[in-house]
Amino acid sequence: MLRSLFAAISGMRSQQTKLDVTANNIANVGTTGFKGSRVKFQDMLSQTIRSASAPMGGRAGINPSQVGLGMTIAGIDTIHTQGSLQATGRVTDLAIQGGGLFVVSDGVRNLYTRDGSFSLSLSNELVNASTGLKVVGWMADNNGQISTQSAMQPISIPVGEKIMTKATALVEMTGNLSSGVAATAASAHTTYVTAYDSKGASHELTVKFTKTAANAWNWGVTSVGGLTVGNGSGTLSFTTAGALNTATTGPVTVTIPGAETVSFSLDFNSLSQVAGDNTALVKFQDGYPPGELLTFSIGKTGVITGTYSNGLVSDLGQIALAYVANPEGMLKSAGNLFDVSSNSGEVRIGAAGSDGRGTIETGMLEMSNVDLATEFTEMISTSRAFQANSRVVTTSDEMLQELIQLKR
Repeated sequence: MLRSLFAAISGMRSQQTKLDVTANNIANVGTTGFKGSRVKFQDMLSQTIRSASAPMGGRAGINPSQVGLGMTIAGIDTIHTQGSLQATGRVTDLAIQGGGLFVVSDGVRNLYTRDGSFSLSLSNELVNASTGLKVVGWMADNNGQISTQSAMQPISIPVGEKIMTKATALVEMTGNLSSGVAATAASAHTTYVTAYDSKGASHELTVKFTKTAANAWNWGVTSVGGLTVGNGSGTLSFTTAGALNTATTGPVTVTIPGAETVSFSLDFNSLSQVAGDNTALVKFQDGYPPGELLTFSIGKTGVITGTYSNGLVSDLGQIALAYVANPEGMLKSAGNLFDVSSNSGEVRIGAAGSDGRGTIETGMLEMSNVDLATEFTEMISTSRAFQANSRVVTTSDEMLQELIQLKR
């Protein structure tokens, strides 16, 4: 008879645990990136009253007789289904569409989260302002190249601070050199190019084309401001069809007082020599003046692209995402954080949109995946199960009372 008491108590205790989990789910229905949990039950050890016996002779076999000793918690699972995305309009609010977690660091170890409510710190680092943890990834080099094989570091977005300059290293020409002009100095064609030195200062240069023979031209570069130009001349030859045949491309050097010498090559591949006017001009030069970072955007793969006041658009870095084979095996930590466990699998960190990782949505936050309708239903069934177990205790107590009264 006492077995019923202890079985009912185990049921009440387990149902209380389930109610605790349900209450936590409901409490976090508005928590960004929260993943709800569920409780699984299993029966406890059963006491064997009579063992099973095999068929013998003309008698059939006998099934075992067992009395269960109650129930216990089989496990509490974290459900990592996708939560709904809510638009916020903030460029630093990020959500993951699909699998994966953001990687954040306290400077000692990495932790993981689905909460993308980030902001820029005083030092212009991308952080979770609630916890102070820094978002990590890979920063671009001076050429805007990002290597996801390099060591991760905190993401820095120095809006209003970072100044970018680049000395001219390539000048591309386009247009036409007239095939009908005479091979004289009077028929020369001149165009201009603005070159930039290592400090971002601009310098006006002329590029002069002089026809020397049929299908042959000389080019020369000189400084409008009287700077010394080295290796500033060369030759061009064209085919009879008017396409570029051969060209001397430099590099041309310009000596700048107080700055590094500018050295650039000339690309004449887009030039033609056909009938018509002289229209040769500079198509592109890759230098630029000083410019500060004005704004930035974050793409679906986590690449952060900055826009500068000088018109330059360059990659600043890339946010890393982590992927684990068994996210339900991760340990929950305070502050919407997860940590790895011995059953979560190895963390694979890489770019968003690859190897099982989802894409990053900008100006969005992932809401809790808790379904209130389901939680209220679970709460009702838990309450009824608890009440039913309490009735078993009451009934067992009444039977014990009757037993005690037998001596009267």
